Amino acid sequence: MIRSYKFRMYPTAKQEASLVAMLDDFRLLYNAALEDRKYMWERHRINVTVGAQDAQLKEIRAANPDYERWSAAAEAQIVLRLDKAFQAFFRRIKAGAKRVGYPRFKAVTRFNTAVHRAVTGAKWDSAPHLTQTRAYFKGVGHVKVKQHRQVVGLVKTLTIKREGRRWYVLVVAEQELPAPLPKTGAMIGIDLATGDNGLAYTSQGEQIGNPAYGKASLGKLAEAHQALSRTKRGSNRRRKAREKVSGVYRKISSQRRDYLHKASRQLVDSYDVIVAEGVNTAGMTRRAVPRPDGAGGYEPNGGSAKTGLNRSILDAGWGILLEFIRGKAESAGREFIQVNPAYTSQICSACGHREAANRNGKVFICLSCGHRADADKNAAVNILRAGLVLREAAQAA
Repeated sequence: MIRSYKFRMYPTAKQEASLVAMLDDFRLLYNAALEDRKYMWERHRINVTVGAQDAQLKEIRAANPDYERWSAAAEAQIVLRLDKAFQAFFRRIKAGAKRVGYPRFKAVTRFNTAVHRAVTGAKWDSAPHLTQTRAYFKGVGHVKVKQHRQVVGLVKTLTIKREGRRWYVLVVAEQELPAPLPKTGAMIGIDLATGDNGLAYTSQGEQIGNPAYGKASLGKLAEAHQALSRTKRGSNRRRKAREKVSGVYRKISSQRRDYLHKASRQLVDSYDVIVAEGVNTAGMTRRAVPRPDGAGGYEPNGGSAKTGLNRSILDAGWGILLEFIRGKAESAGREFIQVNPAYTSQICSACGHREAANRNGKVFICLSCGHRADADKNAAVNILRAGLVLREAAQAA
């Protein structure tokens, strides 16, 4: 099993300057490799392969001493990173996507990671006492790391990540599968919700709360953005104001992820089978399509209401919650099933009658049998049953 850990690094001023120089050199290398591919295809219709560009790295390092100070294996990862971007580009073309997204050149603000293999050029110096942990990178040295938990298994890669003025190291380790959790004999269905309805409702009738950290911080975000808009481009005041905006967003993200980690852990510890609706968050939060009125203007398309719903969905973190449940369930030997949520809010969980008029806001009243229940709990029960049907079909096959 592959598991990643994220720890904050505390480089000295000299080490931070080296980290910044490393990212900048790697960014220039990425852009040069992209320009090489672009030029050779546009001018000569030659497809430059990742192997050909990887072979050029030795010549580049010999000609430019700046690149010799960094790990050759880390520079090879840059070429591989570009190749993955092209592979994703071609996959989107083959799938007929409307937006294929040709790989683009990286600005300073859009290149913030560098992957190092733990074999050459990088080393993880985990100590018995967590406060003594350091991460070594060629050209930078041993950087102090605040390790809040032990890294289990064989460390494979160390990734440097810059977030504003903070530095982190992502440690990827290969480890044995942990022992499964003891069976509880319990199963549960989850119906996702937004806003005042909480984060989700369960088939047991329980509500998982939604702190809505983004909504709670709208005032701070407005103040930070207003302060940023009053600064002059390129000034130190603007840099500090931009960092403040980033800091507010970073805190919101950290709070949300911490809460969702705890909520997913509680579900995985309590239930053997967890069934949730399969949602396409990216598709659901896409902007409303403009509707030209034929007279040079646009007809109302519900864009304002859609924007509010999109913000609420993203603030709830549906996709993050489902991914956390999936990862924890795999490690704990639990079953996690996702089903198509279509009509689950219209079907009566008592008699199976389906009709759109059965649901009226938060209340579900079956027009056939008279069953009355909370609409979200009713949907969660239907989601659980749909998951169990899929489970039985998979076991029979």
